[in-house]
Amino acid sequence: MQILIYGTINSVALALFALGFALVYGVSRLPNFAHGALYVLGGFITWTFVNSLGLNYLVSIILALVANGIIGALIYQFVLIRIRGMEISEIIASYAMGLAILEGLRWGGFKGMTYMLPAFIEGSTEIAGVPVDYQRLLVVGIGAAVVTILWLFTHYTRVGLALRGVAQDERAAMMLGIDSDRMALAAMGFGSMLAAMAAIVLLPLGSIVVEAGYNVLILAIAVCIVGGLGSWMGAVLAAFIIGFAQILTVVYLGAHYQMVVALSAIIITLILRPSGLFGRQKELEERV
Repeated sequence: MQILIYGTINSVALALFALGFALVYGVSRLPNFAHGALYVLGGFITWTFVNSLGLNYLVSIILALVANGIIGALIYQFVLIRIRGMEISEIIASYAMGLAILEGLRWGGFKGMTYMLPAFIEGSTEIAGVPVDYQRLLVVGIGAAVVTILWLFTHYTRVGLALRGVAQDERAAMMLGIDSDRMALAAMGFGSMLAAMAAIVLLPLGSIVVEAGYNVLILAIAVCIVGGLGSWMGAVLAAFIIGFAQILTVVYLGAHYQMVVALSAIIITLILRPSGLFGRQKELEERV
């Protein structure tokens, strides 16, 4: 039961890490390597609103989501739009922006283990004899709600349908009057908001540290590669596969092997099935 419960919690956390990355890549085919930095930035913005400005926690969360979305949109509008379609340049530029954000936070004094977000609900309970704190239960509930809302948004709203249209066939969508760059801008904004949402939900379980940005980026990439780049539901399924694999590794080998599981998942997937479980990329052909 302990493996089942904490495996589910870890899987939902991985899904929250990866949804923003998957959304941006699915719509614009842009690998946003600033995703981890935007995750940490969302946490620090929330912390600043709560502790430095003394705002209400809920108000701080809303403002942080909006601010992170605007920052992500600005990164696309002033940097990434100029190199869109140039794969290597996209990776280098987005990673450089993420590096600038993370090291800028470190330079600005946001370092150490002193920065923490308050838990939504204090206390813990027992499920089948396994102690679980309420914040981790909220992670599962909020994660399920985010996935559901994202699915409804992309299937029943005009903007969401336009995003899906660009993701499925960009040229056909442009022929129907959908502005591809505008949709990519919106995807970058929404993806940055999802990164901030993940931070707000998960960072109360620990401290806000700059190094978390690098770990989150690796985990998000692992989930998206295993699930299939461009597939949002594939990312959710991959999150459960990697999440349970990590918990089993912690139980039987040790906690320091968790990142090895994610990196191994990337390597094995690229060797055996480069397009991932539900990816639409062309499989590697045998070279003759």
